[in-house]
Amino acid sequence: MSGYLRSLNPRLPRSVQILQLGGLLNAIGNGLVLPFTFIYLHNERGFSLGLAGLILGVNGAVSLLVGPLSGTLVDRLGGKRVLGLALFFLMLGYGGYALVERPWHAFLASALTGIGNGLFWAAQSTLIAGLTPVERRPAAFAMQRVVMNLGIGIGGILGGFLAAASFRLLFVGDALTFVLYAAVLVAFVPQPERVPRREGERAGTYRDVFRHRVFVALLVVNSVYVFAGYAMLELIAPYAKNEASVGEQWIGPIFAINTLVIVLAQLPIARLAEGRRRMPIFASIGVVWAASWLLVPVAGLWFAGVAAAMMISLAAAVFAIGECLHGAVQAPLVADLADPRLLGRYMAMSAFSWQVGFTIGPPIGGALLSASPTGLWIFAASVCLAAAVGALALERALPEGVRRSPVSDRRDPDEAQMVSGPRVESPA
Repeated sequence: MSGYLRSLNPRLPRSVQILQLGGLLNAIGNGLVLPFTFIYLHNERGFSLGLAGLILGVNGAVSLLVGPLSGTLVDRLGGKRVLGLALFFLMLGYGGYALVERPWHAFLASALTGIGNGLFWAAQSTLIAGLTPVERRPAAFAMQRVVMNLGIGIGGILGGFLAAASFRLLFVGDALTFVLYAAVLVAFVPQPERVPRREGERAGTYRDVFRHRVFVALLVVNSVYVFAGYAMLELIAPYAKNEASVGEQWIGPIFAINTLVIVLAQLPIARLAEGRRRMPIFASIGVVWAASWLLVPVAGLWFAGVAAAMMISLAAAVFAIGECLHGAVQAPLVADLADPRLLGRYMAMSAFSWQVGFTIGPPIGGALLSASPTGLWIFAASVCLAAAVGALALERALPEGVRRSPVSDRRDPDEAQMVSGPRVESPA
């Protein structure tokens, strides 16, 4: 048992560990405000529900527009610089919410936040890939998922206490986490070496990325997963309350269980995935999520109150296992498929596939929830299964060298590098 637990240690390079620490600070800040922003705009600032929703929608729309630009900036300027720029805009945006008095103030804060979010994910993911040896990338991205969920959970708990004192403290606290993350980034995280361009080689563009048919197909499958999986997770709360008579006091614990399972299971699942074929694992996500979504209407049709809350908690826990499978495969596969010169663009398009799913998921899901609360979950389960079929169909098109998840070298990263010699870093 002790040997197995030691094997879960991802043994990431020190620079990546420090980067993940900064990510934890960032996630705690996000956890402070995510559950309370809508309440703040409506209850504290007096904006209508429709106006508050429109304000928050600006964040997603701006992020969707900025996302592709972030890839170009990362490839030209480096991931460290662009991540610093993202943190600056996030500090301005979330800090600006504390100063909101009129609707246009909130729209401006939301737009600045959208710019930061659009720049953030491509820059951070490219930095992680560039600073991590190829065989440790699955563990590095798994750890990214762990610290993100752990931080949001911690932030949500702290946010409840701060909100009781002052909602504006939430946004000031969130802005402070971005300042701390930027300080860690500047002081302790190096800029990875760029892959040198060969003489006469032209600079790559997004046209080269879109010519990569296997990668584009992977983006489509991922967008479907985000649409029918992650985006539908947001609709559990209204379904639980309105269709299963689950009290508000149970909503938080349902999502806490989801977070706890991810924190505990992500690294073991990433470890178990090593050396195994990636696309069957990627396809199993759809099967697990379909099973999870079919548990939700069981709660609404046959249970109520505490019993329904327990059933939906089980669904959230099963869903979390699928999230861990996704974390073990999706981002490392993108990094391995990418042309090293265009890693920023590849990561930006990966983030874009998430944004597409999150943009279309809630409106369609909300409409289906209104029309048929039970039918929504059957529809989502069916789409997840269709995505699983698509994932399996992709395996033959993958290059032979990336079909299996790499097996990590269990030595200390510095020791491994001394034995194997210097490593050429990915760009940015």
